[in-house]
Amino acid sequence: MARYFNTAGPCLPELHFMLPPELRLPTVRRLAEQGLYFVVHAPRQSGKTTLVRSLARSLTASGRFAALATTCENGQQSRSDLERGLSSVIETLQQDAALDLPAELRPPAAN
Repeated sequence: MARYFNTAGPCLPELHFMLPPELRLPTVRRLAEQGLYFVVHAPRQSGKTTLVRSLARSLTASGRFAALATTCENGQQSRSDLERGLSSVIETLQQDAALDLPAELRPPAAN
């Protein structure tokens, strides 16, 4: 498949034309490596998710970290049912880990 410009969601370098995301915020990797917290705040469709996913892949590839970008948004659908909400978040975490982490770094299956 030929690469194209993506304007509707996270970009993948193998599918989309894009600038390397970590070059836009060069200090973020250093903060992560130091174990510090940081916030990525920007308007919609400006590359926040693409940056965080790229950073997670890069940190994991370094061999020093098992980094995974995931979301807890689906837990909001179960506001009144905490157990169902947590199960939904854990399921998303495991799905993302299966896609983005090497087998030896994936969390164990949930009970």
